[in-house]
Amino acid sequence: MSHPCHVKVEFCQPPADLARYFTTFYEADFIVPGGGSASDYLHPEWGNLRLFSSNAVQAEAGAGAIVSDTNFIATGPSARAVRFTTGTTRLWGIGLLPLGWAKFVAVPAGNLANAVLDGRTHPAMASFAPLVADLYRVERDPPGELARIIDYFRARLAEPVVDEARIMAIHAALVDPDVVTVAELVARSGASPRTVERVCFRDFGFPPKLLMRRQRFMRSLSQFMLDPSLKWIDAIDSQYHDQAQFVRDFHAFMDMTPRQYGKMTHPVLDVFVRERMRLAGSAVQALDNPRGASITAPRGLSAAIPI
Repeated sequence: MSHPCHVKVEFCQPPADLARYFTTFYEADFIVPGGGSASDYLHPEWGNLRLFSSNAVQAEAGAGAIVSDTNFIATGPSARAVRFTTGTTRLWGIGLLPLGWAKFVAVPAGNLANAVLDGRTHPAMASFAPLVADLYRVERDPPGELARIIDYFRARLAEPVVDEARIMAIHAALVDPDVVTVAELVARSGASPRTVERVCFRDFGFPPKLLMRRQRFMRSLSQFMLDPSLKWIDAIDSQYHDQAQFVRDFHAFMDMTPRQYGKMTHPVLDVFVRERMRLAGSAVQALDNPRGASITAPRGLSAAIPI
């Protein structure tokens, strides 16, 4: 049984020299009264590193793929929902744009697509061990913790990124709702179809067609999450031919129907989506532009919303 959860989240702007690699850095407090737990679903997103102050979180992607008893949960780029359960804990989240994955993760994104990993033990996450070990100290210190995250990544800025301009061009085309077909995506990227396919697998995690379906779906889902009073027909993206096509996509990406999702409570994601939209102008990271410029506030702000 999922319990009520009090969520406080603060989104922080990556500094200018890191903005092209990250969606946001964010700190969150989860308080579940009485020692209980609260559950919610992560929607499809880019890769993420989530570092907790305790081992109070469990994540599940698909049948049997469960990660628990760890303070570092990493996810690859996803096209499936991830169910997570949390007790009272603190979190620092690090959202990796495709360019950030290419720069800081030594494994092709396609090899870890839809993966939920124990970051302490998976070889692909081994380079982050110093950050995990140093992030939380005895005293609560969000500014100091953010500084340690920034210092960790700044120390690795000299590492080159293969095909950087091409990654950026593909990403820019993906987030443009006027780009409707894979052919248009390829044309905007200035590369051959085979090259775009290769770069998409390596740095984005999925083939171009699936990535475009995911963008269309996330534009629709984010509209509903921002205003649950909407009927689904009013939330779905204009690129859908009809509601039946949207329902098929919903089941493919979320493993449930829109009706089932609409009946659920979302004790964590409702707060995150509203606050992210308020500060970033983008409710979900899949809709962020490729340069991190959607975060315009000079500093992070916070919201405390009991649910």
